[in-house]
Amino acid sequence: MSEKKQVFTAKSIEEAKAMAAKEFGTDESNISFTVIEEPKKGLFGKVKGEARVEAVYEQTKADIAADYIKGILKNMDIGSEVEVTENADGILIDILGDTTGAVIGRRGETLDAIQYLVSMAANRGDKDYVRITVDCCGYRDKRKAILEELAEKIAKTVIRTGRTSTLEPMNPYERRIIHSAVANIEGVTSRSVGDEPFRKVVIASTNPRQRRDKRDYNNRDNREGGYKKDYERRPRRDKNPNEYTPRSMDMMKTSFEKDYKRPKPEDNLIEGDLYGKIDI
Repeated sequence: MSEKKQVFTAKSIEEAKAMAAKEFGTDESNISFTVIEEPKKGLFGKVKGEARVEAVYEQTKADIAADYIKGILKNMDIGSEVEVTENADGILIDILGDTTGAVIGRRGETLDAIQYLVSMAANRGDKDYVRITVDCCGYRDKRKAILEELAEKIAKTVIRTGRTSTLEPMNPYERRIIHSAVANIEGVTSRSVGDEPFRKVVIASTNPRQRRDKRDYNNRDNREGGYKKDYERRPRRDKNPNEYTPRSMDMMKTSFEKDYKRPKPEDNLIEGDLYGKIDI
């Protein structure tokens, strides 16, 4: 609660009250007036002197916030209306108008800056902090839907691959949306890392994929799927599959062994020509 007090002087009390309402930017019914001096009538009904009225205006935090935003919009030369709603969560101020793109800014950065300044101004010097949210033409709800969809998409990828995923830097409001969405998805968890304004959300699987031991990977007996045995391999394309028979061990011998056991000319001579001439 903030109090404004000022004395206004005019030709009449009514005029002084109207001046106070214009100065404070509110209706006369919200202002407490005390008449300090009334105009006096002289001879022939002529009015002497002026009316002096003390006006006291007690502003709520919602009033302070709304006035602060109106001042910002005026300096930005943006003609928009300001709608104020108070609820259990705090104060919601919605900026309404057609030329509000400059108020939102890139990914809501300008809107976030305005919200921060308004919260500082309204809660200044008061121990009872009130949360103030500044929106513009329903932008907050649209952005929330996009972030929730993003969180669900990233979570599915993390669950499928088992790999951790780091999102782009976000402000505290958007990080809360991501954390809340991830909390409702089984199999993933989230945390924030880094420092402002580059703080990010990291989404990780609760069942990360285990890395295989290199020795096990190189061992064909332990490798998943293993190597197919020789007799399980596919037949050559130039042969009839129906006539295929398992490869014999002779087919797997080295070229050295084949050359070594290949019949030599002298072998033929011994078996045929030489021994054929001997009569036993």
